Amino acid sequence: MTADPPPPQAPPRRGVWAQLRPLLLRTHFYAGVFIAPFILVAALTGLVYTAAPQLERLVYDHELRVPAGQTAQPLSRQVAAARAAHPSGEVTSVMPAVDATSTTRVVFSDETVPADYEMAVFVDPYTLEVRGQERTFGQWLGVRAWIDDLHRNLHLGAFGRNYSELAASWMWIVALGGLALWIGRRRRLRRVVLPDVSAKKGRSRNLSWHAATGVWLTIGLLLLSVTGLTWSNHAGAKIADVRTLFDWNSPPLETSLTAGGQAAEHQHGGAAPAAGGGDAVFTSGVGIDGVMATAAAQGLRTPLFITPPADAQSAWKVNESKRDWPTRFDAVTVDGSTGAVVDRVDFDEWPFMAKMTNWTIDAHMGILFGLPNQIVLAALAIGLIFVIVRGYGMWWQRRPAGRRVGRPAPRGGLRALTPGVLVLVAGTTLVIAYFVPLFAVSLAVFLAADVLLERRRTTGPPVPDTPEETLLPVGAEPGAR
Repeated sequence: MTADPPPPQAPPRRGVWAQLRPLLLRTHFYAGVFIAPFILVAALTGLVYTAAPQLERLVYDHELRVPAGQTAQPLSRQVAAARAAHPSGEVTSVMPAVDATSTTRVVFSDETVPADYEMAVFVDPYTLEVRGQERTFGQWLGVRAWIDDLHRNLHLGAFGRNYSELAASWMWIVALGGLALWIGRRRRLRRVVLPDVSAKKGRSRNLSWHAATGVWLTIGLLLLSVTGLTWSNHAGAKIADVRTLFDWNSPPLETSLTAGGQAAEHQHGGAAPAAGGGDAVFTSGVGIDGVMATAAAQGLRTPLFITPPADAQSAWKVNESKRDWPTRFDAVTVDGSTGAVVDRVDFDEWPFMAKMTNWTIDAHMGILFGLPNQIVLAALAIGLIFVIVRGYGMWWQRRPAGRRVGRPAPRGGLRALTPGVLVLVAGTTLVIAYFVPLFAVSLAVFLAADVLLERRRTTGPPVPDTPEETLLPVGAEPGAR
């Protein structure tokens, strides 16, 4: 009598990482091949942007700098000199000279410049000489604004902004995914953070440099990605909703003269300011000189932006805009008829997350810490370019014989997930897709392409299995050899 054969044993239960790894590798592949070009363009244009402050000062030195004088003319006379040089348009803001050798900048609305641009007139505060006129995008003058547009939208307008948003939407995912894949494969810290210089030339050497460099770039890439999304078209609106929900915005500054009892003051005060939109507002009541004196008495210091009242029921607004460290963003509104302070909001009153948003965006733009900030950004851009080029090199080196490109990582990552892990992956993906719409759209394209390729593979002639070693922009990982 023979013994019954033992029952078949269930396959060993795979851990969460063992299930997620093939899926990450596949996602990393698609992002590296199809999104890396967008990230590469963002890195190249960003590298140019790091030199924009120096280029702006060099190109517009005549407009921005003057010999130091003894006594500056009243601000109202400086505005009048600018108006004489620019007869059309409304004055939208005035930026008094920031130091003894700076010009005063008077900004006008102008129908001859592109949308979102204005025209800045530069006035010598001592002699009232108009040093020039240049179109301006916010604080950036022509050359810097041109570079900013190149980085932001490739000079393609609103449609072009999709390129930079797509890059920012995926860069943090690619960076974190590559980091997880590389750490998951390597056990020794030294091999995680330092390239293996003893590796033979070829794909192994490429991979080591690609991944180790990506590790060092990760934190910087995350910050660039998140801050880039804050002013994007689609994800930016979602982020703004979150900031509003959690009260992460700067406190509002009251500009209405009829709020908080101000109406009573006008009934007994001096002459009412002229209605907004006319030059008389700069001299009626206390005028812009009185507004400037009130702001100085309140402790506000240059650089300052002075905004005229929108109408007769509105106050002047004066706000600091010192964006380098230490930052200053105190702001006051001033009654133009009496010079009285209507409202004040200090930077210290901002919620911490509102301050963090401001700081990280300025760091992204190379402003927060000046030249060291620019050098770090340039290093990040060069490192990212290096990582992407190395990644594509690995993909090229791993192509099968007779093929022009490498194969993707193996399929089947989703089918291999247990129900619990599948729910986790699906839930995380849906949350990301809600807040980052272009990620959702591109991921849907990847999935559709994947399905079509799978159908073609199963209906066509058989192809040999290929290793899962492929390229990707930040820290791709090869499979077992």
